[in-house]
Amino acid sequence: MKKSFLVLPLALLVSGAVNAATENPFYAGARLGNSFYDVKDNNTGSDINLENKNLAGGVFAGYQITPWFAVEGGYTNLGNTTVKGSDKSFQAQGADLVGKYSYAINDKFDVFAKLGAFYYDWDAKKGAVSDDNGWASTAGVGAEYFINDNVSTRMEYQYYKDVGGADVQFAGVSLAYHWGAAPVVAPVIEPVYVDQVTTETLDALTLTVPFAFDSTAITSGDASKLAPFEKRLAEQPDSNIVVVGYTDSKGSEAYNMKLSEKRAAAVAEALRSHLNIDGDRITSEGRGESDPVATNKTAEGRAANRRVEIIAPSIEVKSVTKVLAE
Repeated sequence: MKKSFLVLPLALLVSGAVNAATENPFYAGARLGNSFYDVKDNNTGSDINLENKNLAGGVFAGYQITPWFAVEGGYTNLGNTTVKGSDKSFQAQGADLVGKYSYAINDKFDVFAKLGAFYYDWDAKKGAVSDDNGWASTAGVGAEYFINDNVSTRMEYQYYKDVGGADVQFAGVSLAYHWGAAPVVAPVIEPVYVDQVTTETLDALTLTVPFAFDSTAITSGDASKLAPFEKRLAEQPDSNIVVVGYTDSKGSEAYNMKLSEKRAAAVAEALRSHLNIDGDRITSEGRGESDPVATNKTAEGRAANRRVEIIAPSIEVKSVTKVLAE
């Protein structure tokens, strides 16, 4: 083999499964290895005893058509083999045209098979079987490892059937390079979110605290009923409480007004202490004997009118949720 065929250029081989979708699906490469000839004696039909230490190699180029299939062509020199005990020799070289079928094991490693034709030039020297040229069938298998996006290497075996009357096997390694190795990735469209505002109306909370005659003291039992108010104030910073005091009609109107204010103030202070909140979120007022809820002509009616009403007014609560824009 001429030395010019022993120098391998930097080349590319792109696996279909890994690098099918590329900006430039062309690749090129070169390979180097050994060939093994099986030549029959035309007279006896027996195998000719050959040295079979044949340096072989070649160059190739390809085009990735689909994720799993490429067309590949190139030049292969199958080396020069000699007949043991003589100076007779054979040399085969020619052009490969094959289809390459790939299967990805993972992102770095592929296996492949090749099938196609080989147009050969058969050169017999010093009395060996005569020169010839023509077409031969060829097939091969191999494995390929991607060093990075642009460079890969592979080990392969290829069989050439009936090259000038001989069968030739090639085993070797290759180095490959391709252009546009990185897959074409669709631009990532970041999702756009917008604020969706919803409004919910929370109903008013009310609690009526009864009082004994002429008393301003709130009982511990009534204090235990304040849990809903505590929850409202804790969860809704804009909410507040209004405390309104009332009396029955016994006594003067002026006295009852003062008594109702004291009752409301007592309850408001108890709320501030129990709920542990700022004072300005709780307001109190007295309305004396006005707005009775029952008649003041009976003891039961007057007891119902001696009261303090605790009110957490209804409130509209706005909530903001991030939603995907249409």
